[in-house]
Amino acid sequence: MLGNYIKLTIRSRRSNILGLMTLLLLSVGILSCKESNNKTENNTQERPKVVITFLPVYLFTKAVTGDVADVEILVPPGTDIHDYQATPDNVKAIATANVLVKNGLGLEAFLTETVKNAKNTKLVEIDASTSIKVINDISPVEETNEKDHKYEHTAGNPHVWLDPVFAKQQVINIRDGLITADPGNKTTYEANAAAYIQELDNLNNEFRRTLQKTPNCTFITFHDAFPYMAKRYNLKQMAVVEIPEDQLSPADVQNAINAVKKYKVKALFSEPGIDNKLLTSLSQDLQLTVYPLNSLENGETNPQYYFQAMKDNLKNLATGCK
Repeated sequence: MLGNYIKLTIRSRRSNILGLMTLLLLSVGILSCKESNNKTENNTQERPKVVITFLPVYLFTKAVTGDVADVEILVPPGTDIHDYQATPDNVKAIATANVLVKNGLGLEAFLTETVKNAKNTKLVEIDASTSIKVINDISPVEETNEKDHKYEHTAGNPHVWLDPVFAKQQVINIRDGLITADPGNKTTYEANAAAYIQELDNLNNEFRRTLQKTPNCTFITFHDAFPYMAKRYNLKQMAVVEIPEDQLSPADVQNAINAVKKYKVKALFSEPGIDNKLLTSLSQDLQLTVYPLNSLENGETNPQYYFQAMKDNLKNLATGCK
């Protein structure tokens, strides 16, 4: 009897101990899950929020950040940034951002008041065009319509991203600014920037090899976006012909034709996808082909889109300059 009682008591104590151990393990497991969830939430909250003004600078910034930052674009691709008016959503985005990346050189005129209204005292601003030698428009502008409006580039021509060498400097500026704002991700920023810069070096070499076959090619554009590209690769952008988008008069057409004839160019280049009746008339009357030349202010948000669009530009320049 006594032996049986002792055995039952021992079994009961063992059972209680096992039960306590099970509860303890479950408690530890629950706490671990909570800590893991908290870490995940904290990591999400700690991801820097970076806002970018428009597409070219977005491509470079996204290439540098990869997946370690939340990146948002303020001006939708295809929207004319020269006359852009900020929205309440833009103010809200800047107010909650850690970093703002802009092209600079006076291109984003809307930013001054928008940043002021956002009242974000901790915002780090990165000017992607720092240390770039700016040039003014290197070609005369031929106005073919009284209503034409030429954008005044008081700080110099801002389209530096269309020169792969200057694009490289912009990537470097963005990388360094991000490291200053978010030193915890320095290794990632440096590695991503190095890979993208290597592609830009390759692109520059490809432009040089290809365009040296057509030295001093003379061409006309209808957007004053390409002086840096022309200067870098010894092309001659003879003029920028300002053309109206609608309400064409016979005088408009004749003025544009006279402007193109004046410079005896080999080729005409225009933004891809533009359906303009005056361009059609020009190409027919002058027996010149209009080739697309992309300013990258519209297009895809994949960082590799820069190389795709620029290689298309190279192909069209090489063909038009033959």
